Amino acid sequence: MDFDEFIDRRPTESLKWNLYDEDVLPLWVADTDFLSPPAVVEELQKRISHGIFGYGFPPKGLDEVIIKRMQDLYSWDVNAQEISYVPGIVTGFNLAMRCVCDKGDTVIFQTPAYPPFVSSPACAGLTEIQNPMYLGDDGQYQVDFDLFEEQIIENNVKVFILCNPQNPTGRVFSMEELEKFADICLKHKVLICSDEIHCDIVYDGRKHIPIASLSPEVSKITATFLAPSKTYNIAGLHASVAIIQDEVGRKKYLKYKQYLISDPGTLSLVAAKAAYEHGGEWLREQIAYLQANRDYLDEVLPEALPGVSWSKPESTFLGWLDFRQSGIEGNCHKFFIDRARVALNDGAAFGEGCDGFLRINFGCTRATLEKAIQQMSAAMNSASR
Repeated sequence: MDFDEFIDRRPTESLKWNLYDEDVLPLWVADTDFLSPPAVVEELQKRISHGIFGYGFPPKGLDEVIIKRMQDLYSWDVNAQEISYVPGIVTGFNLAMRCVCDKGDTVIFQTPAYPPFVSSPACAGLTEIQNPMYLGDDGQYQVDFDLFEEQIIENNVKVFILCNPQNPTGRVFSMEELEKFADICLKHKVLICSDEIHCDIVYDGRKHIPIASLSPEVSKITATFLAPSKTYNIAGLHASVAIIQDEVGRKKYLKYKQYLISDPGTLSLVAAKAAYEHGGEWLREQIAYLQANRDYLDEVLPEALPGVSWSKPESTFLGWLDFRQSGIEGNCHKFFIDRARVALNDGAAFGEGCDGFLRINFGCTRATLEKAIQQMSAAMNSASR
């Protein structure tokens, strides 16, 4: 696969490439600019050629593919009854929250946070508690577990939305950290909604650990959500996986879901099965390319964008850039759109205290990334004169 090949997405319905003016380079919303694995395209074309798209079941064998994947990658035993499908991760954890919470109940998550974490509780009539992460001595974002437990106790928290790997910092939580999360949630009877959508893209030989795989006790309080969408660039097809191992909780969840949210469409699940079943080599090549993009950014940022820092991502194709010492006046997001013609995500949407940060998506060709950094650097140099 040639990940350097530029694919013009503007003639399509691309949100990423068509939200801003044509001369703006989009390094914001979390999809990549790479062609999906050939097997995905081939299976979709094969299914489309049949010409009939009536109601259907998930493709035969999809459950088994997911079960094998969980066992092979994570030594996690899952059975078919524990698997269901939702159109998206956000849909999944919103269903779980609303299923177990009453109006006014409290939900907690780490910040900076994927923006739907921040806004979803209020949409459901719930209250959110933000547990801010901090930069450790190793340059990586860490969780204040004492504060986390204190906030749970003080606010009678019902649900914890875990993001692992973490968006936008790129942290891959360790076994020790996950055990701390689990112990606190078990102690205080808090449901864990675990967003693991970026679990397939990890760097430097790290290994993702599903929190539900820690023990049968932890699995009983966990609803896990994952998807092929970010991994294989099929987010627009809307197919995600929910794994709920507690029988009582699963039945309650599925009953709540019935007639409210449909399963993903047939084509979405055809693509999901093809990606999981045949996308292994493509994924290895993509991870190598993305890791090289990450390393390029880590090397050039100090000189290209003076005063800007980041925590080198351990996972995802996203980076969390700190512009608070850059000397840029006003809103950084607007500055780079106006002065550099580059669009990143405004940190203000990622929680309290996130002004002055931007999220960058380096899931693009190296040429696009280099051009964006050059334009941002020129804009900063011009503004400092």
